Amino acid sequence: MKPLIFFIFSTFFAASIHAENSPPNGMVLIEKGPFLMGSKKSTLELKPHDLFNTDRHTLGPENPAHEVYLDSFYIDIYEVTNEAYAKFMKETRVKKPKGWNDPNFNHPQQPVVGISWKEAVKFCQWQNKRLPTEAEWEKAARGKRPIRYPWGNTSPDSNKLNYNQEIKKTTTVGSFDSGKSDYGLYDLSGNASEWVNDWHFPEYYLFSPKENPPGPEKGQYKVIRGGSWRNKADDVDLVYRNATTPKNRSLAIGFRCAR
Repeated sequence: MKPLIFFIFSTFFAASIHAENSPPNGMVLIEKGPFLMGSKKSTLELKPHDLFNTDRHTLGPENPAHEVYLDSFYIDIYEVTNEAYAKFMKETRVKKPKGWNDPNFNHPQQPVVGISWKEAVKFCQWQNKRLPTEAEWEKAARGKRPIRYPWGNTSPDSNKLNYNQEIKKTTTVGSFDSGKSDYGLYDLSGNASEWVNDWHFPEYYLFSPKENPPGPEKGQYKVIRGGSWRNKADDVDLVYRNATTPKNRSLAIGFRCAR
């Protein structure tokens, strides 16, 4: 009898530990550790006149490449959908997103777009989550390899992502299995650009903290990452940074949450 009791207890204990360590539904764990953030050009390769040049192809927002250490975090596998946002609207009575009644953008499984940064923040809080930091977003997109796109280094094409106005609208989330990241995340390039938590400052990478960088304390614009259905191939790589006013309710901007 005692061995049976021990077996039952051991099984229950193991199941409890597994449940505690399992990612929340619809999220994946990004384990703690360092990664190389930004484009390949290092500070040593930059010329003095480049240091405050905001052209993204010299210093711009993407340079220099720098090592960042992040604590473990969870992040959504998919961009937040219209279906999920509709439940949020029903419970909180927030206003409808821009384009909510547009048949090009209102399928339940399309990513919700036409929402401001603050509306994205409120949704994540409603789910007991938050927006990812810019560094968290890039690590989730980069995986564990020195790659240019979430799927690797091969050039973008219509089998990997929705971009370049080829479809002229968003697609249902998770439509491009060959375009997912090493961590199993979908639509990190193309479909909808994504709000992250950080304020934007072009030269932030020159002085950002090496551990868990939170972004600038204040600013005029919020960072968006990932490129969208509108962006060309040059602007869907995983280091591409863009920014806009937090009040912008663009049909090209959505989001995903972290914890």
